[in-house]
Amino acid sequence: MSAVLKIANESEEIISYNPATGAEIGRVAETSAEETKAAVERSREAFKAWRKTSFAERKRFVMKAREIILAEMDEIALLISNESGKPVAEALSMEIAPVLDLMQYFARNAEKLLKPRKINIGLYAALGRSSKIIYQPLGVVGIIPAWNYPFSIPLGEAVMSLMAGNTVVLKPSELTPFIGLKIGEIFEKAGLPENVVQIVSGAGQTGAALVESAPDKIMFTGSVATGKKIAESAAKNLTSIVLELGGKDPMIVFADANLEIAADAAVWGAFCNAGQSCSSVERLYVEESAVENLTNLIVEKTRKLKLGKGNDAATDIGAMSSERQLKIVADHVESFEKEGAKILTGGKHHDLFFEPTVISGANNSMRAMQEETFGPTLPIATFRTEEEAVKLANDSEFGLTASVWTKDLSKGKRIAERIEAGTVCVNEVLYTHGIGQTPWGGFKNSGRGRTHGLEGLMELVQPQHIHVNRVAILPNAWWLPYGATAIETFKGFARYFASGSLFQTSKLVPQLLKRIKELRKK
Repeated sequence: MSAVLKIANESEEIISYNPATGAEIGRVAETSAEETKAAVERSREAFKAWRKTSFAERKRFVMKAREIILAEMDEIALLISNESGKPVAEALSMEIAPVLDLMQYFARNAEKLLKPRKINIGLYAALGRSSKIIYQPLGVVGIIPAWNYPFSIPLGEAVMSLMAGNTVVLKPSELTPFIGLKIGEIFEKAGLPENVVQIVSGAGQTGAALVESAPDKIMFTGSVATGKKIAESAAKNLTSIVLELGGKDPMIVFADANLEIAADAAVWGAFCNAGQSCSSVERLYVEESAVENLTNLIVEKTRKLKLGKGNDAATDIGAMSSERQLKIVADHVESFEKEGAKILTGGKHHDLFFEPTVISGANNSMRAMQEETFGPTLPIATFRTEEEAVKLANDSEFGLTASVWTKDLSKGKRIAERIEAGTVCVNEVLYTHGIGQTPWGGFKNSGRGRTHGLEGLMELVQPQHIHVNRVAILPNAWWLPYGATAIETFKGFARYFASGSLFQTSKLVPQLLKRIKELRKK
């Protein structure tokens, strides 16, 4: 049975273009607000049966979908490249491989991660009580991903939602609609029951309609401005949300770091996916005594990078995804120059290809050091002390990821704990979104909530507390009616029982028995 929702709307359609060539890839009918609401209702109906499936059944569907991706890997990688502009190499390394790892991990481990958990309720256990937490699925999860990782982000969130027992309505970016449809097709081929995963296509109005249709959770990846609009709209129905928003991620390099490795990391961290990653290195802070050596290494390595079409195996940097994003990058580069920074290499563009650009003499007072660029730029600033490095790194409205580079691991870890970011790496950069076992999310304006890891899985369930009295043969001492004996007993609870000490609580026993006897008489 089909798991893909394909809505025919003759008056509106999305045209998908290859950003590297400008060629039309195809056209997708846009889903109306009414059809989007209907999709959510179908998803809610499908949830009634899907929530009852076993973890083993869910695992079977997810692992089958994984097999389909492996069988069609070349085709999928080329589609990702054609629709997003990124090199096929990055479609494989940064989208397909990480999500395949996530799929097997949650398929095999969701049951264990969501296993009912006993709660230590202290002295209440001595009264014959017990408590546990079980995890119930939420219902319908609406996923609204960004265009920069159009395969791995929504597919990973969909898989986690399904393994938690939820159904999914996915609204892919209007820049990458065919990748969204491909995700639906994969689940369809895996035999997923009808309406458990549905795809609704469209631009911002379709995303707004999805939020307004009141699913039980919204998972959004995108800009701060759009995230605020979604939060405002979701609040009308008290819809729970996870927001993965922007970043302006700092990389701190100390003079004692391996500068050759740090240069390689900075080049990849700033320029992979044409810099269109929320965890890209957008601010490089280098200890003053090492800045000349490190900058020279970075410039040398950057000049060797090849721009080109994504389907060319030799391409390092592909096209940017849209003219709008290219204009933001060009504006920031121009702004750096006007404010006194120096362009060491790059800075030019043709069509949607923007040269990887290294900038020296940057500082935090410059506008482009505060606003998210989301493009292939690497501005370099300096610091003298640990304290200054931390202060500069934290001087941002964003706090998604950061990295610290030093041979002194104790120093690296000490500084990492002082940086205001959801993930801080020591001698690593950017890639931890690809580790599905670890949580992903930011501080400050970089978002709310988490995806991935146990923390991300907990966003997709609601904990239910089950409390049991195994010896329900006597009235509870705190029940009605009250009186002098009750008040004296409650004072005993405050003095002795609330101490958490079994020895102290033993002093309450005579008064407790007196109170129980009183209640039984009444």
